[in-house]
Amino acid sequence: MTVAPPGPEFAIQDIPFSYRGSWFNISPVVAEKTYADDLHLVSHQTGLHPVLRLAPTAPGTTVVATPTLLTWRDGAGRIEAVYDGTDTLRIRGRGLGLRVAAAARTLTPFSGTYLYLDPLDGSHVFTSYETGRRYRVTVLSGALARTDGAEALGTADRSLDLPGDQPWEIAIEEYATARRPYAGSVAFERLCRDRIAEFAAFVDAVAPWRGAETPAAELAAYVLWSATVAPAGFVTRPAVLMSKHWMDKVWSWDHCFNAIALAAGEPELAWHQFHLPFDHQDEAGALPDSVTHSEVLHNYVKPPIHGWALRHLRRRLPQPPDRAALTQTYDRLARWTRFWLDARRAPGQDLPHYQHGNDSGWDNATTFDTDRVLQTADLAAFLVSQLRCLADLATELGEPADPWSREADRICAALLRDLWDGERFNARNPGTGRRRASRSLLDLMPIALGADLPAPVADALARGVETHLTTHGLATEPTDSAHYVADGYWRGPIWAPSTVLVEDGLRRAGQSRMADDISRRFLALCEKSGFAENFDAETGAGLRDRAYTWTASSYLILAAAQEERRAAGG
Repeated sequence: MTVAPPGPEFAIQDIPFSYRGSWFNISPVVAEKTYADDLHLVSHQTGLHPVLRLAPTAPGTTVVATPTLLTWRDGAGRIEAVYDGTDTLRIRGRGLGLRVAAAARTLTPFSGTYLYLDPLDGSHVFTSYETGRRYRVTVLSGALARTDGAEALGTADRSLDLPGDQPWEIAIEEYATARRPYAGSVAFERLCRDRIAEFAAFVDAVAPWRGAETPAAELAAYVLWSATVAPAGFVTRPAVLMSKHWMDKVWSWDHCFNAIALAAGEPELAWHQFHLPFDHQDEAGALPDSVTHSEVLHNYVKPPIHGWALRHLRRRLPQPPDRAALTQTYDRLARWTRFWLDARRAPGQDLPHYQHGNDSGWDNATTFDTDRVLQTADLAAFLVSQLRCLADLATELGEPADPWSREADRICAALLRDLWDGERFNARNPGTGRRRASRSLLDLMPIALGADLPAPVADALARGVETHLTTHGLATEPTDSAHYVADGYWRGPIWAPSTVLVEDGLRRAGQSRMADDISRRFLALCEKSGFAENFDAETGAGLRDRAYTWTASSYLILAAAQEERRAAGG
């Protein structure tokens, strides 16, 4: 009965079972840091919503998840699930029953799930208020053993039971209002083979270099593949969500790492990742903080790493963008840069400022402990890099480049004049002029400028970076700091984006040995602990959301570069 697909097995508690383009997944994660006993069909339309509980009738079943097939096992009994396209799940069972139940028992005019028998085709349909979608269950073989709660209002169990004493197969579809009856003309085994081929092609595209030295590459590719959704709602392009757990958004710096990782093998998808937040750029030129299916937030912004990212993205693209695409990119990047120059510089100031730690992406870093509105060295450095990128784009397009270059020189000079203390950078309150040093890795992030820094500054920053290095990688707050917290978000844990930015800057500053060391430690960390949102700096344990795409992308970025150096004999 079982079609054994290739690809790594993974823990369904850590990584959801899903499919490229789909807005739903199968997972026990039903809310932020909340795990159910049973697996659920979880939709990400209008937010994260567990819609249906999928509970085998035998207790204590074993779940085996691979990129293309999900299996429940109980002795000789099996239930298997495979995707039939982006909005349909096929599930079949032999020797093991399954209850498909509404996740919530209560139906009100403003919440809950309603179940009814559709007289058009005999299917059963769950209608979810929370997602605004229908979930149609069509029996393809066998028969339902029991139905509860059809047309029930108020509090009731709403469920369908598939029997354990005879084979059965069903389809579950997610759709809006109406569609033709499900035909089920493609055999289950054919669906498995198709999914296997699709995923294998994706892995071959994004990680053709993988081998014994990069054992987590295939799973990293799956994290990206499975977190990709089709355009819908405010998501204007095919998008790689940060996760199909509770971090189911696109944040306006996270997307850059996904774009870079995808560029060589999936260039069109990579280009979409870079541009998606720019589709919601406001009149001031600001990018949104985040975008998801039914929400675009502008309460904060994120740091301007987009010039840095665009350079890396373009170097990896197999074909250069045409002039129209490059012109649009230049215009968008210019408006984003002007936002920082015009709307985030106080009168008489050369340096822009953040309004809150959230603007930096390092929400609660110790840099922001005393003041929130701050001129910080990372912001200035990222903006210098972005201005240099704009100058190069302007030259390429025949536009004036000198204004961008002059502004980059101005901010770089102010960065060194106003924030450098001889060993590290301080942050400064633009209103009071008060400067404050912290021990956060954030204050060392100008290393991302690489060789653009004066050599003594780059050397001092490298010495500072070394004090953050643990067995597993770069702690965002040194482990001997009074402010270090093991699960403190940006007050200690290891993060992928800071690792990639520091590693790249060190390498371009001539600190290849330290860059190699940081890269090796981070790759080993992911191979040990997966692709968590962040990691305990001392134990290496994965923390928070355990299926985070920018972590997977950072693994792919660093692993690809490692293999390229190895192939070149470096």
